[in-house]
Amino acid sequence: MSRKITRLGVLIGALCMHAWAGAATDEYSVISAKEKVGSLIANVDSTKVEITYEVSNNGRGPKVREQLTLNDAGIPTQWTIKGKSLFGGAVDEQFTWQRGSAQWRAQDGKGSARMSQPKLYITNDGSPWSYGLYARMLLKAKDRTLDVAPSGSLRLEELQKTHVGDVPVTAYAITGANLSPEILLLAADGSLFAKLDSREVLVRKGFESKVEQLQTLERNLRVTRLKEMQQRLAHRFDTPIRIRNVRVYDPQTEKLSDVVSVVVYRNRISSVSVEPAGFKPPADEVVIDGNGGTLLAGLHDMHSHNSDESGLFYLAAGVTTVRDLGNDNALLLDLTQRIDQGELPGPRIVRAGLIEGRSSYSARIGRIPETLPEAIDIVRWYSDHGYRQMKIYNSFNPDWVAPVATEAHRLGMRVSGHVPAFMSPDRAIRDGYDEINHINQLVLGWLIGPQEDTRTTLRLTAMGERAATLDLNSEKVRNTIALMKEHKTALDTTMVILERLLASRAGKVQAGDAPYLDHMPIGYQRYRKRSFVDFKNHEEDEAYLISVEKQLELMKKLYSEGIQMLPGTDDTTGFTVHRELELYQKAGIPAARVLRMATYDCEKYLGFEQSLGSIAAGKLADFILLPGDPTKDVSAVRQIRLVMKDGLLYFPSEIYEALGIKPFAEAAVLSGPTS
Repeated sequence: MSRKITRLGVLIGALCMHAWAGAATDEYSVISAKEKVGSLIANVDSTKVEITYEVSNNGRGPKVREQLTLNDAGIPTQWTIKGKSLFGGAVDEQFTWQRGSAQWRAQDGKGSARMSQPKLYITNDGSPWSYGLYARMLLKAKDRTLDVAPSGSLRLEELQKTHVGDVPVTAYAITGANLSPEILLLAADGSLFAKLDSREVLVRKGFESKVEQLQTLERNLRVTRLKEMQQRLAHRFDTPIRIRNVRVYDPQTEKLSDVVSVVVYRNRISSVSVEPAGFKPPADEVVIDGNGGTLLAGLHDMHSHNSDESGLFYLAAGVTTVRDLGNDNALLLDLTQRIDQGELPGPRIVRAGLIEGRSSYSARIGRIPETLPEAIDIVRWYSDHGYRQMKIYNSFNPDWVAPVATEAHRLGMRVSGHVPAFMSPDRAIRDGYDEINHINQLVLGWLIGPQEDTRTTLRLTAMGERAATLDLNSEKVRNTIALMKEHKTALDTTMVILERLLASRAGKVQAGDAPYLDHMPIGYQRYRKRSFVDFKNHEEDEAYLISVEKQLELMKKLYSEGIQMLPGTDDTTGFTVHRELELYQKAGIPAARVLRMATYDCEKYLGFEQSLGSIAAGKLADFILLPGDPTKDVSAVRQIRLVMKDGLLYFPSEIYEALGIKPFAEAAVLSGPTS
């Protein structure tokens, strides 16, 4: 056990209020890919709590100090959080309740409210320790539900009792704070034992060796929930489905068709045709009236990192194919199979295998070779397991890129990645890169010196501090673009994540989040109203915003030069796919062309254009129904009424309701047989 000092605890009722008559110290480790990447220490003395939380993973991580004062019921009346957030943004958060009045301030803003008793406060930058506190308070609440401050409510669900080693624990899910349920384990005395996540696990010190068991437990709990949701939300039909009164987007002409009907039988499109006058659908068909809307092939996210729960968000956003660019390999292989078999909801997943180098900045996913022969063997392993692409990461040895790329190409795989530290994009292209991941990984080659380390947050801050004054007509820029044209090198832009990082400002809602954010749970809303970086002065603040515009200008230049750009997000919510497409249009690319880039061009790049990427007889049934005309404004893709993926029918409104999110558009109406 990790307790340094014996806890003299009592339980409040039978509801696990964690109270102390003396001092106690709880210590936790943060584990990613079986390696310790951080720690949490909670010192508790009667009603006072002091927390130190630090993580360093992939060159970034939060570092905060917290102080809490609890009342007799265990609810914080004062909560102060100071430090740095994930990418180094300043954290100075405070909640105070006294004499019937609550006040709070954080990155998302400040507020106050009259309340006779303090409500449970949901932090913006708190450590995972807070979820143990939330769970203990919810255990005492009626129906295990509480209204919380600043707004919203939390709900606790008991999932399973089990043991970790010889310690009895109970698994719970907390919903209402974030997009997905937070899963945690409480010990018998009500203290937090672990907070579970597929990528990082917080676990009580001394139980680090049990992380694999904990992640298996967490995954099984999530999969069980998602299986039930798939059964409820995926509509299956053995009879033809006729979608009438729609216009179909044609990626070849980049225009909408005349009004037609599209018929699907099982997972294939049977016909796309104009109905004769007076035509009545056969009695055995399921009929959907498209109300003059647009039928568009399913959208793509060409830079994803999938989890079990990302699938529903993608489907609700109309994304039917994603390319996973780095993940836990065992999870990804299993997840892909479960989705392909229809057991779990989610888009088609094209897998890329991540290969990294060993350093203090290493990403803790994928594979890390110690020698070049081992790196070559890793390429072969990925190929043998059906991965179609290699992704090289920040700490990889630049001298190994060429031989790894040669072996990948021999096996029919593409090669992409971040540009490894101390290597230029030009050299990466010459050594075999078919594609560069992230627009900043391209631009950094024009901004930094040969000895500057892009494994750190410099890969973000240099984009803000230096890119604003970059001359896109300079010789170095023109040389790289010429090299990309010569080698047919693509760019996976993920412009949305650059906008999110560079344009984030505390207390403000970004333009890309404004259309949907007020539909979200309170914790997610607060998270999106934050700044990820600090600014030394007003001039630097302005430079970051100018840098965003500079990247859009570069996108237009690359488009004009014929460089293939692949829309991706480095995110899993689906909402950022919509914003990525809006940014393509904002850069000056016509909306009708953006639609092609997001559908057919992605499938052609992946090699599946014969069966996917457009709506035509004989192709697989992957498409979405919109009420508007996205060829004029791609923002129309935010209003999806229907999604079909591999012949399974989903209604985004139903998915969002199941996820605790207010829907954005009404579901299309079915008539005819429904079995």
